[in-house]
Amino acid sequence: MYQTLTTQLDNNILIVTINRPEKMNALNQQMMGELGLVIDEIYRNKDIKAAVLTGSGEKAFVAGADISEFLTLSPKQGEELAKSGHVVFQRIECSPKPIIAAVNGFALGGGCELAMACHFRIASENAKFGQPEVNLGLIPGYGGTQRLTQLIGKGKATELMMTGDMLSAAEAQAWGLVNHVVKLEELLPKAIAILQKIQTKAPLAIARVVKCVNAALDKDVDGWETEIREFAACFATKDLQEGAEAFIQKRQANFKGE
Repeated sequence: MYQTLTTQLDNNILIVTINRPEKMNALNQQMMGELGLVIDEIYRNKDIKAAVLTGSGEKAFVAGADISEFLTLSPKQGEELAKSGHVVFQRIECSPKPIIAAVNGFALGGGCELAMACHFRIASENAKFGQPEVNLGLIPGYGGTQRLTQLIGKGKATELMMTGDMLSAAEAQAWGLVNHVVKLEELLPKAIAILQKIQTKAPLAIARVVKCVNAALDKDVDGWETEIREFAACFATKDLQEGAEAFIQKRQANFKGE
């Protein structure tokens, strides 16, 4: 179905692998279109409860954008390119189902932006993160200036984007960009283990966590009011009834997303 991605659904977790190893999995317009399609599938398919984004091979998650596509773009075409990227990455960020990045190697430019759009990130020890667009006379265009600032703070984000420097996995963890750093062979098992734990929780509550966390960073939304509203909405769900009864009865809850 896809030419730049592979997908595998196992135990309700969709593993999406970016598959352009000959180009270090660099983002191009075809891949962005296919990412949009697979995100639509995650939203729509009830058999998919969560997803992992990773890259093929051991060297790169996504080593940036395919620069050859930039050479003939006009400012208007550049605007359209950025807008299309924002749409796809915002769909990832706002997914009611958990989507996490398992970063294996280089996550640079658009690759770093893709990883940051996910709900959180796990990195292999050989991972490298950066926004080196200034080396090309560019700036990040898929939300990187905003998400990097939100994740690591204004001063560190500004330095990283101005210098084009890369962060090691350990530095990225220390700066708050990634949650966990593991050996390469443990990367996918770690991601899957976390998602399996999340799958035991109430899916409607998980979706509301995503909505409220995103609201905290959206200047156009009152995050406090969003929390109150979403908290109240939980009381209309069967999942809350099940969760409360399971807690009182000292048993494992069986949530159905209702």
